[in-house]
Amino acid sequence: MYHSKIAGLGYYVPENIVTNDDLSKIIDTNDEWIQERTGIQERRHIVKGDGNTTTSMGVKAAKIAIERSGVAKEDIDFIIFATLSPDYYFPGPGVLVQRDLGLNTVGALDIRNQCSGFVYALSIADQYIKTGMYKNILIIGSEVHSTGLDMTTRGRGVSVIFGDGAGAAIISREVDTNKGILSTHLHSEGQYAEELIVKAPGMGGRWVTDIIADNDPNDESYFPYMNGQFVFKNAVVRFSEVIMEGLKASNLDVSDINMLIPHQANLRISQFIQQKFKLADDQVYNNIQKYGNTTAASIPIALTEAWEQGKIKSGDLVVLAAFGSGFTWGSVVIRW
Repeated sequence: MYHSKIAGLGYYVPENIVTNDDLSKIIDTNDEWIQERTGIQERRHIVKGDGNTTTSMGVKAAKIAIERSGVAKEDIDFIIFATLSPDYYFPGPGVLVQRDLGLNTVGALDIRNQCSGFVYALSIADQYIKTGMYKNILIIGSEVHSTGLDMTTRGRGVSVIFGDGAGAAIISREVDTNKGILSTHLHSEGQYAEELIVKAPGMGGRWVTDIIADNDPNDESYFPYMNGQFVFKNAVVRFSEVIMEGLKASNLDVSDINMLIPHQANLRISQFIQQKFKLADDQVYNNIQKYGNTTAASIPIALTEAWEQGKIKSGDLVVLAAFGSGFTWGSVVIRW
């Protein structure tokens, strides 16, 4: 049985910066209101015609991760792509990455676990590598939210939160079983699926033909809906539980954490967890202030930045944790 390790990291965000003041020009909101509730100061949005899509941003992030890993493209065995915003309804972006990177005809798996997507992708990759089935796996989390948001005052409770971006990692075999991914833990609670949702278009409800036929300007079913307070209350509980679950699985304690990287859903959630676990500022990495919530891209972008800034070093214990739509949540414990 092998362990798996993160051999290379990369991220990409669009150049277009959208500040809270920019949003206040089109939405009845303001910088103070947004920062007080979310901690967000700005985010990145694609610009129509700039060539950025969920797939293309994922490819850009992947190229950086591949180069840093030292793994040749022909040695990549599998692709896992996490997103809620694919270029097409089908096929998923995994096969588009295989095409655009010129990889061998390897398998491509698309997963739809929203904010927990990258954690789920890491867990899947870890199992494939542990069993010896694959040696090098490319995983990507990428999102384009900006084109699917209700950018009016009606949608301000959700639309001010989300941004666009992509992160990627190469997961490779590690023979030292004291290093690499120590454990992964995944959960879901579907009874609350409708508390954070985009209902349409969907085969089980309102499909494209229904939307077109109704032509209802007040139809909000294809915009994101979030019961913010309910999501927040569940998130702080599940974050805490799944972090402790991961530590206990490896006989570790909170005091062993060198770096906690939570999904960047809301700075207030991260601060709550930090205070509960009594972690210092240099033990938790947050960048939601710059990028907003980039869903499946959130953790790989933050992880890459933390590594680039020298905040993660060989031998460090790194914990990743996420909670989001579904409800789904999970954690990954890594000895760097």
